[in-house]
Parts: sequence; structure tokens; C-alpha cells
Amino acid sequence: MVQDLVLLGLLKDGPKHGYEIKKLVKRLSNTFTNIETTSIYYPLRDLEKRGLVRKSVGRKGKRPERYIYRLTENGDQKFNDLLSKNFLILQRPFLNIDLSLYFLPMVKRGLAVRRLRNRLSNLEKIKGWAQSLKRSQEREKSPFHLIVICQHTIDILKTEIKFTSNLIENLGKVKVSS
Repeated sequence: MVQDLVLLGLLKDGPKHGYEIKKLVKRLSNTFTNIETTSIYYPLRDLEKRGLVRKSVGRKGKRPERYIYRLTENGDQKFNDLLSKNFLILQRPFLNIDLSLYFLPMVKRGLAVRRLRNRLSNLEKIKGWAQSLKRSQEREKSPFHLIVICQHTIDILKTEIKFTSNLIENLGKVKVSS
């Protein structure tokens, strides 16, 4: 669902060739989400088979021919449906740390504290990056929705930093392997 939403949303903005879509997905993934796709052409072919996008051949100047993808009317409707559903999805957030915490009793206290301090340091760095990105978007007068995404990321990171700091502090108060 997420991949369809992203690809259809990028095409709602206008027709694009595959490589352009791939670059936009990578930028979106690096900045705002963690979408992973190894090939952009298989999902585009699937969207085409389902009648959600249309492919045509285009050429710019002396460059080789390439496929241009456009959203169909059905694709536009599907995008709107997926976007509406996505606003309403409430999933329990899953952070990889939860899996490590499940096995916390099997980890030596000193090792757990070191790993958590490393995590805390990395979280602080990522928060700094997100704050810097937000400031730069504000300076550049980026669209409101991009600034809001940055703020959401910053708020989540602040919560995770607080949680990790408290966990390090409380590790001395509970019994775990030593």
C-alpha cells in the first residue's frame, strides 16, 4: 500500500520518467520515510497492469527514448483512496529497540548501557540533522507540509531520547544479567 501511495502521489504531481521517479523516491526515503525499493520498474509495471498508470515513449533532444509514466483516472482515484486510508491507519509504532529490550535480561548490564549510550548519541545526531533540515526549509520557505514532517520527526526523536536516557538511568535499579 505504501509503495503504491508514493508512486501514485509522485505521478499525481505530473508525468515522469522512471529514473526521475527513482530519484524522487530515494530523496523521499532519505528525508521523510524509510521506503525501500530495489527496482522502480517492477512496481510501475504492476501499476500499469492494474490500469493505474499509463506508459508512453518520450524523447528529449538527442537523448535516447524513455518511458514516461502518467496517472490514469483510476490511478488518481486509487491515490485519493490510499491517502484517505493512510490518514486513518493507527499502527503500533515498531522500533527495532523494542526487540532488543525484549531480550534485555540476556544481555550483560555493562554492554546494554554502552549500546544504549551509543544509541542515545546517534539519536542526538539525528535530531540535530532534523532540526537543521527544518531550519533550512523554513529559510527557503519550503511548503508547510515538509516543515511539519520535520517537526514530527523532531518530536519523535525527543521522546526516544528521553526514553533512552531514562532507560540507562533505570538499568541500575532493576535486575538484569551482569
